[in-house]
Amino acid sequence: MPPPALTLQDIALTFGAVPLLTGAALSVTAGDRVCLVGRNGSGKSTLLRIAAGLIQSDAGRRFAQPGATVRYLAQEPDFSEFTTTREYVEAGLTDAAATDSHRANYLLEQLGLTGTEHPSTLSGGEGRRTALARVLAPQPDILLLDEPTNHLDLPGIEWLEQQLAEMRSGIVLISHDRRLLERISRRTVWLDRGVTKVLDHGFAQFESWRDQLLEQEDSERHKLGRKIVMEEDWLRYGVTARRKRNQKRLGDLHALRKKHREQRAALGKVKLEATEADLSGRLVTVAEAVSKTFGQRSVVRDFSTRVIRGDRVGIVGPNGAGKTTLLNLLTGKLAPDTGEVRLGTNLAEVELDQRRETLDPGQTLSQALTGGSGDTVTVGGQQRHVVSYMKDFLFGPEQANTPVGVLSGGERGRLTLARAFAKPSNLMVLDEPTNDLDLETLELLQERLADYSGTVLLVSHDRDFLDRVVTSVIATEGDGRWTQYAGGYSDMLTQRGPVRTAATATPGRARTAAPASRAASRKMTFKDKHALDTLPARIAWLEQEVMRLNTVLADPDLYARHPAEFAASTEALTAAQTSLVEAEDQWLALELLRQELEAGVPGG
Repeated sequence: MPPPALTLQDIALTFGAVPLLTGAALSVTAGDRVCLVGRNGSGKSTLLRIAAGLIQSDAGRRFAQPGATVRYLAQEPDFSEFTTTREYVEAGLTDAAATDSHRANYLLEQLGLTGTEHPSTLSGGEGRRTALARVLAPQPDILLLDEPTNHLDLPGIEWLEQQLAEMRSGIVLISHDRRLLERISRRTVWLDRGVTKVLDHGFAQFESWRDQLLEQEDSERHKLGRKIVMEEDWLRYGVTARRKRNQKRLGDLHALRKKHREQRAALGKVKLEATEADLSGRLVTVAEAVSKTFGQRSVVRDFSTRVIRGDRVGIVGPNGAGKTTLLNLLTGKLAPDTGEVRLGTNLAEVELDQRRETLDPGQTLSQALTGGSGDTVTVGGQQRHVVSYMKDFLFGPEQANTPVGVLSGGERGRLTLARAFAKPSNLMVLDEPTNDLDLETLELLQERLADYSGTVLLVSHDRDFLDRVVTSVIATEGDGRWTQYAGGYSDMLTQRGPVRTAATATPGRARTAAPASRAASRKMTFKDKHALDTLPARIAWLEQEVMRLNTVLADPDLYARHPAEFAASTEALTAAQTSLVEAEDQWLALELLRQELEAGVPGG
């Protein structure tokens, strides 16, 4: 074995009165693939900056082999001294300039940059690609990467994955992208309570190993008779319990996907209780041949889909493909140029604010959750003490009075989740929810979405997150064309195949396992066709009737003044809601049958 090119030993660092690192170590040799993991705020980024030689530790030793080149990718690169992206990239080259300069230009081109862009005009994704070109160009001996996939789209992440796999550099990687960690890493360094522990395997085996260590530690604590009960224990050891629950949830998701495929073939058979007034209508959103163009560019072209209550739909594609535009079309925030979008009844939408613009830095954590008054929060119609609810999102009781302005990025992300899930909703809209979230917060978000009884629409570039959450994926095929696939991201890749043909996908329609012979076995009768034509008008009338009756019953004095009218209106509302669900189910079943007949019976 060659000697390590970079070594950290017994690193200690204290911020204020709080020790952050107390015995951290790191060793990197050429060709190593190391992932550095740990809870948000555990000091991972700080340890990487010490390894890069950018900050000095209070104690311990850093050693780099003479002549070894080390390059560090920060989460927030500093472009302030540079006038072009090429100038920024070339500033990171070694003295062997000729070949490196060619590689710098090659990488800029590969990453969709010309080299002439002014750094002040760069988007988040362009800035990240520029910073990657700078650290990759010199092909350093040691490459230190802090959240390299932040702001990258799926093609960018997959390109980076291939580049890292082909490099000879020793790589240390911090990332929230589980798929990237699993594919790249061969050794895992866990930073826990200031100390590093090493697993000589990749991230795929980390969680079970971590759980074993925590269980052993817990057992030893009991043997020693220590009766220390601290909320910090719950925050750390709760990870193990959550992971075991999530294994069950993953199984439930596979069953839900199977049910989703079957529903696409025979949705009319599914019946739900109409008295669930907090639920949305059976149909959440229906898009029929919608198109949207900006200038000369077609962003969405002739796209159709139906989102049913309980669906979890992911939207994927490169930056600029129109993912957010499609999301806004489906939620009614943006009107299509052509086609029609019809929203279901009784929708209560909540949008996850991952930019955290609604957070007041002057409020305390408790005030941000309670609205500034009292010590309770209403969740699912039930009053809960704010400290109890905070625990669900990995906050300790001692943080209740912590100002929002001093929370870390991951903590602000968890607070945003807590606020979103406290609001009554049956439609959750998430646009890039995984940006800047650490692995534990991602795990928490997956857990909450798995338990969520409503409908989820999300845009994401996180492949593992999509595989663990969604029941179908809408993917761009270029030129404004979008295709919906049953299952998660990996299922989409399998169905899509290496070559796109008319036989492998139908634009704007979920791919299902329903054979054409099933459609061929039934014809649409005159009665079916008549119902398909007339049901939309009946559904619209029933929607108006439900709204009218809800308005009547909203009168707080109605029961006292006119008990008979109150009883009659309540009965009429129940009947109207039941009729509405039945009409939506009937229309959806007939519309799906019509589509199957068109796709499976040539000329029929």
